[in-house]
Parts: sequence; structure tokens; C-alpha cells
Amino acid sequence: MQRNALPDLNTFLAVAEHLSFRAAAAHLGLTSPAVSHAIRQLEEKLDVRLLNRTTRSVSLTDAGLHLRERLRPAFSQIAGALTELNEDLKRPSGHLRIRATPLAAPVALMPMWQRFLSTYPEVHLELRVELGRPDIVASGYDAAIGPKDWIAADMIAIRITGPLKLVVVGAPSYFASRQPPRAPDDLAAHRCIQYRFGENDETRKWAFERNGKTKRVGVAGVLTVNEADLAISAAVDGLGLAYTAEALVAPLLRAGQLVQVLEGWSPSLEGLFLFYHGHRQVPTALRAFIDMIRAPKSTPAGRCIKNPY
Repeated sequence: MQRNALPDLNTFLAVAEHLSFRAAAAHLGLTSPAVSHAIRQLEEKLDVRLLNRTTRSVSLTDAGLHLRERLRPAFSQIAGALTELNEDLKRPSGHLRIRATPLAAPVALMPMWQRFLSTYPEVHLELRVELGRPDIVASGYDAAIGPKDWIAADMIAIRITGPLKLVVVGAPSYFASRQPPRAPDDLAAHRCIQYRFGENDETRKWAFERNGKTKRVGVAGVLTVNEADLAISAAVDGLGLAYTAEALVAPLLRAGQLVQVLEGWSPSLEGLFLFYHGHRQVPTALRAFIDMIRAPKSTPAGRCIKNPY
């Protein structure tokens, strides 16, 4: 018996269960002549009569009865396997690989990863934090989280945060013997924790915004880092002023470990986006991740500066 006989066997089983060509046709979504042709074709292949039929009734021959009893468990197993596969496809599981910027990881991912992994315990989340723009297809990642200018034309992008405010902060111990800056130019008299993100990269100027105008200021200090969390730790230790996203230092501000200055000059970043390749079927784990992490789409108020991270 060839594999292409399986549809005919399925048709026979439907007729054998209903003992009616018309009822079997309705069950299978076929026409009665198509069902009759399939049964006749199967009987010719097997060289045995399976059904006795008259204009009024259908009954099974001994061969048909024997075949029906053998087919029932086999087709039941097939149906069960398909059902299990469908359930597996609906249930998030497997390996989920996400690439994120150093800013995106603590702002967007860390607040929800415990909830995500406890909700979907069959998912293994792999997170890689790097600054450079990724090629998620070539590197095998399911998605990436970063600024809008990372998003290629063939990617699907979803906003996951609103605008991110940038602030200047320092420890109370740092200000014990210094006057807080009142304008960005006052930073020349302060120790500032500088950023350099690459070997040949210049130290980054700090951007400020007020009354619709952007001002960039070069700063100096005794420490240069390439990650925001290092700058924050240094600021807590009183080594100087740090320039970072408000979302990263909000708990420290509330606890009094850091103090914000230049509040009237704080600019905003446009926010963070999750993006993935638009030509692939979205895995269930990624779909569940997107549903949990996404924020209502919002339009940033006012002007947003280019992401300094």
C-alpha cells in the first residue's frame, strides 16, 4: 500500500463510521461522488470489496469491518499527534535569543524578565548586550532592542518605551564641598564621568535641551567609561557627575543616594524599539515576549536628541 492511499483510507474510515456516503462527505467536506470514487479506487487497489451498498443502505463486509478496526487506533494516533503538535506550537518554548543595547537591557528587559520566565518556564532566554548595530539574521538572533536608527527597511519594529529622559546626577558627598551647576557651562568647574564607546572613539559631549534649542558641552574628569552602569556606580561613589537615563537612576534618586542637577536642561531620547525580521514566521516564544514587553505606542513630546549610548 502506497502513502498516497492514506486519503482514501481516511475516506473509507469516515464512511465506515457513519455508514452513509452523504454523512461521510459532509464530515470530510467533500461531495458524495468524490467519496464514492475514493472508495471504489481503494477497493480496486486492495482487490477486495469493503462495503456493501444499495440505494438505501451501506454496510461493511467482513474485510471492511476488519480494516475499520485496524484503522481506528492508527488514525486516532495520527489525530493525537497533530493535536499535540498544535498545542506545542501554541505554547511558548525553546530558545529565545535577544540582542540589546546597554541602555535597553536595564530599562526594558530587566524589569520584566522574572515575570516572563516564570510565566513561560519552557523558554530559555539568551540576552546579549552590545552597543554596535546588530545583523540579527546573520548572527542568529530572534530580535533586537535598540534605538530607531538600528531598524532596517525589512524589519518589523515595535515601540516598547516612550521617550527616555536624560539627567545629570551626583552623590550628596560630591556636593558637600561644591555648588551644584546651574547651567551646562558650569560643568567646566566639575568633575564629570566621561564616555568613550570605542577604542578610537572621542569622548562624548553631553547634550542638553531648553526652549527648543539643543546645546552640546564637552566635559572633563578623572574617569572615562564605556557603560552607563559604570558611570552610575562611580557617581554613587562620589567620583563625579554622571550623565545617564533617568530610568536607570530613579531608585537611587528616590533613596537619596544620588541628586539630580540641571533639571531644566534635561533632553529626551526618542525611546527604544524591538525589531525582528519581517520575512520569517514569528516563533511563539518571541510573540509571547513581544506581548509582555510592548508599551502603548506614544509620540514623544517635543524634540528628542540622538541616542548618545
